[in-house]
Amino acid sequence: MSANIAEGFGRPTAADRSRFYSYALGSAREARDWYFKSRLILGTEIAEHRMRLTAQIIRQLINLQKHHNRTIQETTATYPI
Repeated sequence: MSANIAEGFGRPTAADRSRFYSYALGSAREARDWYFKSRLILGTEIAEHRMRLTAQIIRQLINLQKHHNRTIQETTATYPI
């Protein structure tokens, strides 16, 4: 996750940044799934705590993507013909 966020942050365009934030979001969802699957090994309390933290990261990444997607869209413009 952190490598994708860092790489996205260094990209020159909002579209590039958004793409890498999307990769990080996928990684966060995968991590949440692995914590769920390993709850019997980690223990329920630890697994649930980590899943809550991962859910917070997912929400933050979704908000970050929404912010960058707004900057990608062009405002209404009139083009002369």
